[in-house]
Formats: sequence, C-alpha cells, structure tokens
Amino acid sequence: MIAGVDDAGRGPIIGPLVVAGISVDEEMAKSLFGMGVRDSKMLTPDSRTQLAARIRQVAHKVSSVEVQPKEIDEVVTHGRRLRRLNYLEAKLMAQVINELSPDEVYVDASDVNEQRYAESIAELLKPELRNIGIVSRHHADRTYPVVSAASIIAKVRRDEAVGLLRREYGDFGSGYISDPRTIEFLKEWRRSHAEYPPIVRLSWKTIREIEQEIGQSRLGS
Repeated sequence: MIAGVDDAGRGPIIGPLVVAGISVDEEMAKSLFGMGVRDSKMLTPDSRTQLAARIRQVAHKVSSVEVQPKEIDEVVTHGRRLRRLNYLEAKLMAQVINELSPDEVYVDASDVNEQRYAESIAELLKPELRNIGIVSRHHADRTYPVVSAASIIAKVRRDEAVGLLRREYGDFGSGYISDPRTIEFLKEWRRSHAEYPPIVRLSWKTIREIEQEIGQSRLGS
C-alpha cells in the first residue's frame, strides 16, 4: 500500500492549513496519471473537484486534517517561524500517515533539507510505522502522482473552507498577501473593529505592518 501526502494553504494569511493524504495499491498508483491526476496548481477548480471525487472512489483510504489560524499562530510565534511551521506540517503529515497506515509514503517536503523532514515525520509516527519507507522530496506533487492526488484532495477541501469563510466575512480575495484585495480587506476590517477576525493568521509579518500603518494614520488624524 502506497500513500501520498501534501498540504494546501501554508502561505496565505487568511484561512486554514489543510494536510491530506491518500493510500492506494501499487497498481492503482501507476494508473493515477492516466486519470488526469496532476499537481493541483496546474488544474482548474472544476477539474480538481471532479478529480477529487474520482480519487476518493479508487483510493483505499483518504485522510485529511484542517488547522485553523489560531493554532498556526500558537506554533509559529515561538522560535523561528519557518522552522516551527515545518514542525507543524511534519506533525500533521504524521497524523495523516498514522491514519492511512501504508507500507511506503511519498511526501512533499516543507523543509529545505528533505532527509531532515522525513526524519521529523518518522519520529512522530506510531511505533509500528516508524520503519516504513518515507520518500521526502521538494515539489513531490509534480513528480509523484500519488502526491498529486493528495494535493488535489487538500486543495479542494481548503477551497471549500475558504468559500464558507467568504460567505460569512465577504470578499477577502485569495487570502494571500500578494493579493491587493486581501490587504485592503485586512486594513478595512481593522479600521472598523477592535481586532481581526479569527480567520486571520496574526503571526504573519503583514499584520504588524498593517498595525504600524494604521497606528501612524491615527496619530496623524
């Protein structure tokens, strides 16, 4: 039984982080590419949704976990942000792998050191799984169809979560700091509220920059 694990939503300032994994037998793993499975970023939203349904039909198991901004903030505010975020992802991937119980697993490495990331995951696995083969590679979602399939599951689940958030909070754009609409949403919200909504990752540097900008504008008013 072969598994693939990937994440969606590591970088944005709004919304959850999702880690998902699938397990399939060896023959099905070879057939995923023929089904049209690709890195989720290369697919349209409609294609991802359709493929996610097909993947769930052929997979032996599917597992995913969703982490909210508050928990992300609690982890990354202590110590170096990227190192702590890498540990959180390793912990979540281990949780998914424990659920799937595969013989071998392929993961998209978050750490710059691929082997170190594999070792971090292995340390968090339940005892009977600590000796399984863990293939940890950068851009594994582009290389291994089983990881591409996991990336699709993760992306679809995050997109669904973000869609529900937009219904509640309005149009905040993509949720990434590169999106002007997202930045404007954060500024507009903060100008009219005492604090940010719980969908925002307060530990991101952008929040400190917005706070400084708003503070200066209020002093000058």
